[in-house]
Amino acid sequence: MNSHTTHPTHSDPRLEVDQLTVRFGGLTAVDNVSFDVQPSEVVALIGPNGAGKTTVFNAVCRLLRCAGTIKIDGTVTPRQTPKLGGLGLSRTLQGLGLFSSMTVLENVRLPLVGKLNAIDIATAQLAELDLSHLADRQVSELSYPDRKRVALARALVTDPKLLLLDEPAGGLGNEDIATLSQTVRDVAASGRSVLLVEHHVDFVMDLADRIVVLDFGKVIARGTPDEIRTNPRVEEAYLGVAATGDGTSPAGMGGTA
Repeated sequence: MNSHTTHPTHSDPRLEVDQLTVRFGGLTAVDNVSFDVQPSEVVALIGPNGAGKTTVFNAVCRLLRCAGTIKIDGTVTPRQTPKLGGLGLSRTLQGLGLFSSMTVLENVRLPLVGKLNAIDIATAQLAELDLSHLADRQVSELSYPDRKRVALARALVTDPKLLLLDEPAGGLGNEDIATLSQTVRDVAASGRSVLLVEHHVDFVMDLADRIVVLDFGKVIARGTPDEIRTNPRVEEAYLGVAATGDGTSPAGMGGTA
């Protein structure tokens, strides 16, 4: 979303995951998963609890040993654990990972350690997300929705090519979810790509360009929101999970997951 930044146009996907397999001892958590994310595209990973969504995320970030190939802009990423910024990636966490005793500005500038203009860049990023008024506030003083917005600002401050969002709508009300949707659309419109894991299916259906559905570590469906909504295999994967009415649990694909 930094207006001064332009991204090259090329034919390679921004992210290409090919036959990704992750095993923990004798358990295969992710089994031959393949998908891609194009430049300026929002792709969502959904599926029942334990389907392997977060494991895929961690593998893309090279935080787990895995088989298969992961490419960023056509280049295979190294197998050793790197700094995400070196791959052009940035990620938010379910637990946010903010430092409560530090100010908002201090939290957002953390990924820019060593840059002479870190404060200016962080200040500009806060302005883009309408968070300037919170810059000098301690994170401990903020509401949960505002903390989530600060975590997003920190993820964006390095100007990543690919933004990974882990349960971004979790714990948010309808108004905050609507604001988040627009922010993510703006991120994609700026040339970045977005890959998100999310249980809130209504949010995903409204936002994502394409959806990849996992169940028991395997891809069972992929396509546009309309294609996923009417896919019988997806419906079957969610059957038997009682809806709670809070936007987090599925009763088929007509509501939330």
